[in-house]
Amino acid sequence: MSASQTPPATPVPGDDLPTLLVKIFGKDRPGITAGLFDTLAAYSVDVVDIEQMVTRGRITLCALVTAPSPAEGSSGTSEGDLRATVHSWAESLNLQAEIISGRGDNRPRGTGRSHVTVLGHPLTAETAAAIAAAITATGGNIDRIFRLAKYPVTAVEFAVSGAATEALRSVLAPEAARLGVDVAVVAAGLQRRAQRLVVMDVDSTLIQDEVIELFAAHAGCEAEVAEVTAAAMRGELDFEQSLHARVELLGGLDASVVEAVRKEVRLTPGARTLVRTLKRLGYQVGVVSGGFTQVTDALQEELGLDFASANTLEIVDGKLTGRVTGDIVDRAGKARLLREFAQQAGVPLAQTVAIGDGANDLDMLNTAGLGVAFNAKPVVREAAHTAVNVPFLDTVLYLLGITREEVEAADTLVG
Repeated sequence: MSASQTPPATPVPGDDLPTLLVKIFGKDRPGITAGLFDTLAAYSVDVVDIEQMVTRGRITLCALVTAPSPAEGSSGTSEGDLRATVHSWAESLNLQAEIISGRGDNRPRGTGRSHVTVLGHPLTAETAAAIAAAITATGGNIDRIFRLAKYPVTAVEFAVSGAATEALRSVLAPEAARLGVDVAVVAAGLQRRAQRLVVMDVDSTLIQDEVIELFAAHAGCEAEVAEVTAAAMRGELDFEQSLHARVELLGGLDASVVEAVRKEVRLTPGARTLVRTLKRLGYQVGVVSGGFTQVTDALQEELGLDFASANTLEIVDGKLTGRVTGDIVDRAGKARLLREFAQQAGVPLAQTVAIGDGANDLDMLNTAGLGVAFNAKPVVREAAHTAVNVPFLDTVLYLLGITREEVEAADTLVG
């Protein structure tokens, strides 16, 4: 059983009253919940807590209720009658019943609440055991576990109390790396549901490609540009210097190459689902890129993005000059743009999510309320709040507590 909210500082009247935990197990069918409470209603009990789950067609229904008062003028107790009646009702439906006596409500949860989301492809029993053991080692208690999705990955969420979020993250991160799964740890609370702005990197995040390499392929210098790009993303080169060096190699290309590159861009699997779902659930979505507005403007229109900013290739007389115009969108620029987007959206930074893969995304990831390293370089994975290493961008939705069922339900909404 799980409490629905943080216990108050002072005891609630009746916390020490006798209570009964009524547990029902068996094959699920319509009417079981109504039938149990119809049966309990005859004894004028109050409902303290309810929890129900169905797994592969088998129901587990728990009801915590106040113990019935003895019948007036009777030497016995109504509790015995209630037990007999509930067992009889359950047997009539081929269900099992268990009734446990106790006092009061659920015990208070420990201070410190976190959501631990585990993404497995597949999720093995070894992984579940190791994650649970690591949580216990931090002093945390698992209050509830439920599945967020069964495809394209198996995603489960542990509601944990009694351990600090940062302590959990520091213990679970190495375990996740050892097990080859993704584990995200975020603080619980209303703020998690209130994160209303998501800002993404573009190259190798929203799309599968590095845009400058697509341009370079048309200029015949793809290998040279790719080598410089990789070094920059690893943090080995200054981004602005590397950008100028790479763009210079594109000088002389006909401007018609822009349309050709736009057609070559491949969205990351799950990108459309991620953006569409966020938009339909009321989030604002933006992109910041060390690439070029010639591509991000088209993506903004195609996906209905709220914000987009990138570098701009200079074009003169129908030719690329080998230069960029305006302010450079580099590592510091991405963080600055996240702040600007948040201000325009009216969203506190604590309620923002940033997603990226390269070293030039690090400032943005650390500025956001939640920074997600997506199939990122090692230096980025180690510095971000959490990492996703499966090739599906929409799995980020699970880190926000959005289930696969909610994703599919959002697809039925109009607009």
